[in-house]
Amino acid sequence: MMVILPVDIQQGLDDWSYWGGDRSTPGFESNVATLLAAARAQGQTLIHVKHNSTNPDSPLRPGQAGNDFKPEARPIDGELVIGKTVNSAFIGTGLEPRLNAMGANQLVIFGLTTQHCVSTTVRMAGNLGFETFLVGDATAAFPVRDANGHVMDAETVHRVHLASIDGEFATVISTQEAVSLIHPAG
Repeated sequence: MMVILPVDIQQGLDDWSYWGGDRSTPGFESNVATLLAAARAQGQTLIHVKHNSTNPDSPLRPGQAGNDFKPEARPIDGELVIGKTVNSAFIGTGLEPRLNAMGANQLVIFGLTTQHCVSTTVRMAGNLGFETFLVGDATAAFPVRDANGHVMDAETVHRVHLASIDGEFATVISTQEAVSLIHPAG
């Protein structure tokens, strides 16, 4: 059984200055909308993950407008939402036992951000034995500053994280490949 797992697609991640600059993946929002429409049309199970930051300065903390889902990623009635306070959707949420109880063996994951919650969730999913697909063009990153002060641009951060995950923890696919996986021909 397949489960679609959008991760942290929240309004607070539109505050690019807070997150360090320009975001990668210009078609992110459109690709998210395409994936959710395909999943819903096929009656796929969706579990939305929402980051409830404990950082008092974060736009993702509960009670702030930034904690809300972005318009293209809002859950509809009947779709489960799980909240988390750390990077992994598997820590403190009951996600793993819920997936096991459903008989889920495949996960299609996408969201924000590539280098944080998406990467951590994908790595854990793979380690837990789920056949995991990461939708690369429906995932996005922000720039990162290393310990020496060098800034790596968002697109480089995104590509490096996808490359380090692909074939090790998950299979990185495109939105169109995910739509085909969600809605097999025939």
